[in-house]
Amino acid sequence: MDITVLFKISYGLYVVGCMDGDRPVGCTINTCFQVTSEKPILAISLNKNNYTLEAIKRNRRFSLSIIAEESDTSVIGQFGFCSSRNVDKYADYGYDVVAGAPIVKGVFAGRLILDALNFVDNETHVVVMARLIDTVKGEGTPMTYDYYHRVVKGKAPKTAPTYVESRDSVAQATAPAAKRKYRCNLCGYIAEFDGEMPEDYHCPICKVDSTQFTLVN
Repeated sequence: MDITVLFKISYGLYVVGCMDGDRPVGCTINTCFQVTSEKPILAISLNKNNYTLEAIKRNRRFSLSIIAEESDTSVIGQFGFCSSRNVDKYADYGYDVVAGAPIVKGVFAGRLILDALNFVDNETHVVVMARLIDTVKGEGTPMTYDYYHRVVKGKAPKTAPTYVESRDSVAQATAPAAKRKYRCNLCGYIAEFDGEMPEDYHCPICKVDSTQFTLVN
């Protein structure tokens, strides 16, 4: 079975925000869809090991910020490749509280405020069914998951429902070797240079320095 066919399914990118007591937590997800039109219900997918899922189970109210092509791409790595258990993900961006849910500051295509209704177990992930409570208009073009891989050159974290371990080998087999490529050891971002990677280079996704990159070719 060619699992790469699944890469053709359209996804977006979102930042989930929830209050964990008096502190905001959150994560990046790529799975959200509308289930009903009247009194809208939406569904999102979260890994069972995700700390934000634990917070939503306790609090029920959470936010969804729709990442735009114009958004600061570092927010994807900050919220997607480390855990709220031990990291303040909002420290570099700040946040506002809307109807009891934190929303990270920045350029986003829109914001949704939701209340979790029920949780559906799906082996490694949980689908959260949630009622739409409020919306906040944004700006920019919503970033698709294809755009994230093709233009931003990002990679899905292992907790993402779309994570496929063999994706890198597929990409390497089909990509031309015109430039030297370096892979970020943390988030998987591929940086291309005509020669050596500059020592002062930092990953645009997760912000680590050049010492955290491995030469691909």
